[in-house]
Amino acid sequence: MTPAEDRRFAGLLNEELQALEHTAKMRLFKAGQTIFRAGDPGDGFYLVETGRVIISAVVGNEARPLATIMAGEFFGEMALLDEAPRSATATAEMETRAFCIGREELLALLEHRPKLALNLIREFSHRVRSLNQKYIDEILQAERLAMVGRFARTIVHDFKNPLNVIGLAAEMAGMDVATPEMRGHAQVRISRQVARMTNMLNELLDFTRSTSSQLVLASVNYAEYVGALGEEIGAEIAEREIQLRVETPLPAVVVQVEPQRLSRLFYNLVNNAVDEMKPGGVITLRACARAGELVTEVEDTGPGIAPEMAKRLFEPFATHGKQNGTGLGLSICKKIIEDHGGTISARSEPGKGATFIFTLPLVR
Repeated sequence: MTPAEDRRFAGLLNEELQALEHTAKMRLFKAGQTIFRAGDPGDGFYLVETGRVIISAVVGNEARPLATIMAGEFFGEMALLDEAPRSATATAEMETRAFCIGREELLALLEHRPKLALNLIREFSHRVRSLNQKYIDEILQAERLAMVGRFARTIVHDFKNPLNVIGLAAEMAGMDVATPEMRGHAQVRISRQVARMTNMLNELLDFTRSTSSQLVLASVNYAEYVGALGEEIGAEIAEREIQLRVETPLPAVVVQVEPQRLSRLFYNLVNNAVDEMKPGGVITLRACARAGELVTEVEDTGPGIAPEMAKRLFEPFATHGKQNGTGLGLSICKKIIEDHGGTISARSEPGKGATFIFTLPLVR
C-alpha cells in the first residue's frame, strides 16, 4: 500500500476496501458544497480519500451535526443497503476527494467478500452506538435544563399567593386611616407568609435530597391546630371566591408533628383543589380518630381527578391540564406525610370532585 492508500484505509477496513477502487468513481467537492441532502435517493456509497465531511440533520428548525467523516472513513451506506431516501445531509467542510461506489457494485462486493461485509457491519454497529450515546447525552442535558425550569415554575407558582397576601397587608398597613390594630394585624399576616415562603423553599430543598431530613416534632392539639390553620387558609382562598368548610368537632387529640411542614401539606392540598375549581366551589375538611391513627380528609367540589392521572398522582412533575403547575406539590405532600409515619391516598369520580385522605399516628 502507498502512503496515500494507507491514509485512505487506515483504521477502517484495511486492505479489503482496496477492491472498491476498481469500480469507484473519484469525485471532488469544494468547501461548503452539499454532497447530498436528507430525502435524496441513495445514489452511492462514499469513501473519503482527503478532506472532511459533516453529516447533519434538521432537529426542530436547526441543522444539528451528527458526525464528522475524516479521510479513510466512509458515509452514505445506509441508503444503499435499505433502499430508502437519505436520512441526513452530507456537506464537505473543506475541499474533499471521495470515491463514490454505486449500490450494485457495493452489493456485489459484499456478496463475494464475507469478511468485508463483516467489517462493514462492525463499523455500522460502532456508529450506531456512538450516535445513541450522543443522543442520550443530549437528552440528559435537556432533561436537566427542563428540571431546573420546572423547579423555577414551581417556586413562582407557589409564591404567588403568599406574595399577594403580603402585598395586600402592606398596603393596608400603609393607609393613612390604618389603626394600630390594623397595622398589628397586617404585621402578623406578613410574618406568617414570610415563614410560609421560607418553609416552601426548605421543602423544595428537602425534596431534592436523597434522604429524609430529621423532623423536629412537637406535641399539638389537632383540633386547635387545624382550626387556626383553617381560618388562615380560608381567608386566603375567599379572595378567589372559594369557601373552606371545616367540619366540627375536630378530634381534640394530641399528635406528634412538625407544625410548619404539616401546614405545607394542607396548603398544597387546598390550593391544588382551588386551582381546579370554579368560583363558588367548596372545600370541606374533616377528621376523625380511629384504630390508633388520625384520619383527615380534604374534599372538593371540583371536576375530579382525570383517569389517566390516577396512577401517577403522587409522582414528581405529574400534571394534567394545569397551566402553572408542575405536579411537584402532591409529591411533596407524600414526602411530608410519610416522614411523619403516615400514608396519603385519593379517591375521585370524574365530575364529582376529589377527596384526599391522609393519616397520622396517634401519640400513645
